[in-house]
Amino acid sequence: MYAIRSYYASWDRDLDALSGELLRARRSVTEVPLPASLTASQLLRLAEDPDGFAQELARPMPRPPQPAARRGTRFHAWVEARFEELTLPLPDLEELPDGDAEIADERDLEALKEAFERTEYARRTPYRVEAPFQLSLAGRVVRGRIDAVYKEGDGPDATYEIVDWKTSRAPTGDPLQLAVYRLAWAEQQGVPPESVTAAFLYVRTGDVVRPEGLPDRPALERLLLGDPHGDQPHGRTAGAGR
Repeated sequence: MYAIRSYYASWDRDLDALSGELLRARRSVTEVPLPASLTASQLLRLAEDPDGFAQELARPMPRPPQPAARRGTRFHAWVEARFEELTLPLPDLEELPDGDAEIADERDLEALKEAFERTEYARRTPYRVEAPFQLSLAGRVVRGRIDAVYKEGDGPDATYEIVDWKTSRAPTGDPLQLAVYRLAWAEQQGVPPESVTAAFLYVRTGDVVRPEGLPDRPALERLLLGDPHGDQPHGRTAGAGR
């Protein structure tokens, strides 16, 4: 009987040790430094889900083939070619916001082109299309491409409108994306951000959404510093549970 109790007691000790190790692992946090360069999509991902983004940085996984995203890239290229005689480099797939390119097949792609032709922007000539940018924020570089920029006037009185094509079926555009684009374009052109407006065009419906109160440079930098309310002056690292 004593031998049996001793045997079970050893089980209890092993279980206690394993349970303690599991609890410690769950409580621990791995600090994942932000890379020096981010895409605009990564910045949106950071704002939406810091822990999930940290896990993606800590354990990068190969991306599966994305036919819908490739059709989304082809739609952007078609709009570009519609207005530009000179073909510019196509955007990287990672520069397209996740979940935006909900294009089911070739027929759906053609339907999107027809839908675009019915929008007000089909009759306006953009000042720039697929305009690349690099924006320095909080010691890091955020890069991306702006779908289209429209210009009104010349000289110091010129104003600009940034438009991002959305091919998704739901109005899921994040105003933070437009805030980054607006600041990047304003600083690239040497004009105040107030001279630049920004909008989402939901191509399927023709709806145009112009979010108000877009974050300015200090607000965007606080985001990268992990301090959305201005009360944490330390540099940002993203925490990922082990």
